[in-house]
Amino acid sequence: MTVQSSTADLAAFTEDWEAWHRQKDADLAHEHGFLAVTGLHWPDADPQRFPGAPGVWSTGDNGVTVELDEGEELVVDGAVVRGRHTFGAIPERGGVNAVWGDAVIEVARRGGHDVIRPRHPDHPLRTKFAGTPAYAPDPRWVVTGTYTPFPEPRPTTVGASVEGLQHVYDAPGTVRFVIEGRELDLTAFGGRAPGSLLVLFTDATSGVTTYAANRALQIEAPGPDGTVVLDFNRATNLPCAYTDFATCPLPPAENRLPVAIEAGEQIPHERGPITH
Repeated sequence: MTVQSSTADLAAFTEDWEAWHRQKDADLAHEHGFLAVTGLHWPDADPQRFPGAPGVWSTGDNGVTVELDEGEELVVDGAVVRGRHTFGAIPERGGVNAVWGDAVIEVARRGGHDVIRPRHPDHPLRTKFAGTPAYAPDPRWVVTGTYTPFPEPRPTTVGASVEGLQHVYDAPGTVRFVIEGRELDLTAFGGRAPGSLLVLFTDATSGVTTYAANRALQIEAPGPDGTVVLDFNRATNLPCAYTDFATCPLPPAENRLPVAIEAGEQIPHERGPITH
């Protein structure tokens, strides 16, 4: 490969990464994205009001219920709701967005508990968002690995960014790869696209230049021989890196890598610098 072609390839690689990162930040800063969340509330059997949301909320065997005051209304699945409305049972990691003016009231289920999260587009965390810092993209952090499926998916319990909360994911297999001369393994969960994978991990940069609790990496579906490509330049923060109103999962214990992955997203500006 000539120097000229190598330079062109690097330029194309960088341009592709920059476009991806701009889109990732744009999705995060959506008017009703995680940066718009103004609270994380846990309804119970006793009706109660929550800041940033209309009505009185409770939950029980039939799921979350809201009692709206006279003159208040929500729009749920395109239909106007007034008075009393029951959202019904919501599956784990599922949710419903109820529109309230220019805001959205998220009704969801996380770690076996119902949650209410108002999302207001004028929330300062969103309006002042200036993008996520990241390492400069570098092709050396694109590594090839091998995916080995388990005979059956393994239910895997992990902690959460909210103390006392747990998540359970089915882990279909593991990914093995070599980086800096060390052979490493990561337990993988199912990714966004059918057949794709997701790994949650920490490494020696966690709590130093990258967010301490976790980062996430999406991996495209393995090839017929189990080959996968891990592009750590695209390691991203989860919402809990920006806001305390997220319930993000933590990595399994075996996904704490003993090497420094100096690639991907860094500690958000919103969390401030790490001091020692």
